[in-house]
Amino acid sequence: MEKTYKILKMVLLVLIFVALLLGAKRLYDTLGAQVQMDSLATQATAEGTEPVKQAAPDFTIYDKEGNAHSLSEFRGKPVVLNFWASWCGPCKMEMPDFDEKYGEYGDQVHFVMVNLTDGSQETVETASAFIAAEGYSFPVYFDTERSGAIAYGVSAVPVTYFIDAEGYFVTYQPGMLSAQTLQKGIDLLIG
Repeated sequence: MEKTYKILKMVLLVLIFVALLLGAKRLYDTLGAQVQMDSLATQATAEGTEPVKQAAPDFTIYDKEGNAHSLSEFRGKPVVLNFWASWCGPCKMEMPDFDEKYGEYGDQVHFVMVNLTDGSQETVETASAFIAAEGYSFPVYFDTERSGAIAYGVSAVPVTYFIDAEGYFVTYQPGMLSAQTLQKGIDLLIG
């Protein structure tokens, strides 16, 4: 009798756990459907007024060889600035689109792919190995001092900023973006 009670109790716990998982999945699917992955963020303005240009903050990043670069070095051409990490699933999913667009627009637009390199979860070596293994051709920079993450308030990756040739924000996309959204952002830059 006691053994039967334990089995029934265990079955009941498993059923409750499964019900919770199914409820969580349904909630995730419902909320996820409400997120528009194909819409870039826009600056709200009063009707009939022009948006105020906001300068993109400058920061220092490093290339694979350890040479310092600042975002301001890229002025003169528009910039697609992406913060990513090799452990980030959504980052990995959007990388092929960035590589394709870099091949297509790399002569017109700077692609500044900034790896959030914390030295433990993500290192220059692990990020470089990931890029090499995937065969990506876009330039990669490393935010080893977190100056980019701090300047842009990056608390989650991926996040992509579209910056005009003069160094002003055009738009941005928090989270993973689709190939179509990436193209929309590039079109805004070179339109």
